[in-house]
Amino acid sequence: MQGVRALLFDVFGTVVDWRSGVAREAAVFFARRGINADPHAFADAWRDRYQPAMQAVRSGVRPFTRLDTLHRENLLGILRSVGVDPTGLPEAEIDDLNRAWHRLDPWPDSIGGLERLKSRFIIAPLSNGNVALLLNMAKRAGLPWDAILGAEVAQAYKPQPEAYLRTADILGLDPAACMLVAAHNGDLAAARRCGLRTAFVARPTEHGPNQATDLAPSEAWDIVASDFNDLATRLGCA
Repeated sequence: MQGVRALLFDVFGTVVDWRSGVAREAAVFFARRGINADPHAFADAWRDRYQPAMQAVRSGVRPFTRLDTLHRENLLGILRSVGVDPTGLPEAEIDDLNRAWHRLDPWPDSIGGLERLKSRFIIAPLSNGNVALLLNMAKRAGLPWDAILGAEVAQAYKPQPEAYLRTADILGLDPAACMLVAAHNGDLAAARRCGLRTAFVARPTEHGPNQATDLAPSEAWDIVASDFNDLATRLGCA
């Protein structure tokens, strides 16, 4: 891995457990409102709208729109699906539930592994999240980023090439000096096409106990690691 200076991380699913965190927040909301619904199914349904919402931006149907706004628009539809009319809810309550994505917990190895990797490399998110979301998440969870770069900085959503190339440029680095760390093969494939190095870290329960995707590397990535501590060891970090 000679020449790699920065490790750039996918966040949702790779660094943090979005499904458990969103389900936890949904369960609190359901209990307060007397709603009989499965909080994990609610989290899954909310996440299912993630890619289609960003695709409208990628395709040029709408201008760049930060993820907090897309999440909130999607939330209104998901609330209706469980029988809740969002027009009857206080705006502050909707906003608070939408910020569930700001309050996600890291996987057990994330903090320690990132601290080790930080000792040798620049570490930063390369995420579709917006800056405020990633900043709030980092402050709450203790994620030790050197810089917080959101999609609004690059003005592009992965897997658009601009998301990877502009992030490297913002750091003043050639793409080959950057490595994307992700639990998603498609993300890594897009990064590789842009000249970044690649590291796959499996998160086999990101989508719950019956996950069927991204359980193993689909290509010969530069590094395949079992978790962030294994990645740190493979990259020679103390």
